Amino acid sequence: MRDDGGFFVQGLLELIDWIIGEGLSSRSVEQIMEGLGPRLVALGFPIVRASIAMPSIDPMQKGFSVAWSPHSVMSVDIQGHDDAGQEMFERSPIFHLLSNNLLYGRWSLPADETNSFPLFDELAQLGATEYLIKLAEFPGETALGGVGFSIAVDGPGGFSEQQIAGVERLMPALALTCCRVATTRVATDMLAVYTGTRTSGRILSGQTRRGDGASIYAAILLADLKDFTSLNERWPPERIVGWLNEHFEAIAGPVEENGGEILKFMGDSLLAIFPADIDDPSEACGRALSSARMAVKANQLLNARRNDEEEPQLLVDIALHVGEVFYGNIGASRRLDFTAIGRAVNEAARIEKVADTVGYSLLASRPFAAQVPKGFRNVGSFVLKGVAEPADVYAWTG
Repeated sequence: MRDDGGFFVQGLLELIDWIIGEGLSSRSVEQIMEGLGPRLVALGFPIVRASIAMPSIDPMQKGFSVAWSPHSVMSVDIQGHDDAGQEMFERSPIFHLLSNNLLYGRWSLPADETNSFPLFDELAQLGATEYLIKLAEFPGETALGGVGFSIAVDGPGGFSEQQIAGVERLMPALALTCCRVATTRVATDMLAVYTGTRTSGRILSGQTRRGDGASIYAAILLADLKDFTSLNERWPPERIVGWLNEHFEAIAGPVEENGGEILKFMGDSLLAIFPADIDDPSEACGRALSSARMAVKANQLLNARRNDEEEPQLLVDIALHVGEVFYGNIGASRRLDFTAIGRAVNEAARIEKVADTVGYSLLASRPFAAQVPKGFRNVGSFVLKGVAEPADVYAWTG
């Protein structure tokens, strides 16, 4: 005769070992949940649904949950930063626990009206008889405050006391594993948000010392929003920031779509590069030109909407250039910026200043225009500040 208690304890210890192993190898909470659900079922949990929920440090989401069910595909629900996301959160068991300084909750299903949540109605319709949720807090004062693990079961009596104790026993290992995965994700994803995907990859690969970097050949795109400074005298900062973000979104989207790397936002300007083959930079220049043309069009559409709403419009001037830049770490010993500098970057900035003089919003240097079959017209030779020789400037005429 099998000792079910011994079987459960042995299986639980093996599950905890597996969870710890996932802490060293898993790349996502989804991967953890995909393996955890079937193992809990094998251990005797009559699961209807199991879920891991965590807050995020992300500009697009405030939190997320990953749900596993033996009867359907795994799902991921995202809580946005907007009012709808907050409303969804406030109608959840996790919010109830946090609001009451609790780390544990257990409800029979279907729950009565005074003690229910929308989730409980959904689970009850699936046949769930009991729902359990356990929270674990992470140390530190970041938005990544902890993790919630919940299970809904459909056994006639809900959870056994042995299963409740089992969840309590595995929770520290699960929390530690989720913490490791989440902090790694924050390090990679948020670094990419602030520095760009290519740049963040270099930083995480170990290029962190001041001066680390290399000379690369690249197409350069520099965009500048016109008359932005005057808005500060007429509008509150909150409105200005909102408008500025909309214009940067219109410009940055095409850059990223065409494989460019946005290195920095400088007030009302944007600097991006498209790494190129020094022997044949035409492909990179073509992508930079496509980005610029798409950005100008997107900015025009945005301004048309602004005009309809009787809000100020912001025109954009874009300069394109190609040449060698130093791409790496620059700054103080404990405050670095991974960016691009060099003569080509300076020349691109000076070319952009010629836009008002020639009356065109999309300009290019002679080396850049030479890489494009047609569409640019020479609009003159100009003395650029800080550049020894006059430079031929070309305007895009289509």
